[in-house]
Amino acid sequence: MSKFTHHLFVCGKCKPSKRYGKGKTHDSGKLRAALKKEIKRLGLKAQVRANDSGCLDQCDDGQVVVIYPQAIWYGGVGVEDAERIIHETILAGNILEDLRIPDERLRCGKAKKAGSAAAESKQEN
Repeated sequence: MSKFTHHLFVCGKCKPSKRYGKGKTHDSGKLRAALKKEIKRLGLKAQVRANDSGCLDQCDDGQVVVIYPQAIWYGGVGVEDAERIIHETILAGNILEDLRIPDERLRCGKAKKAGSAAAESKQEN
């Protein structure tokens, strides 16, 4: 069995955001179904997978989709964006700037306490 080229995680806990997605349909179940439908329609099931996830800790960014191993974070994603994500990001390799969550807003790795960085530094010396 080969590895997936793309794995999409759809946050199952996100809510619509004031920052993103006005006029879009925010429903994680429908979004995942739309992604899966397009993946199947294009015959990509062996290479691409779309899964529900728990909280991705980006609640301020509305409905979130993360694509790995590329580490692309999209926020304010509506059901209406599913086909575009598959065609433009998965197939063409383009990042959708209108959906991309800027790196400085990502909470990944920001949970470290100030004191733990100093402790790690001491261990290295």
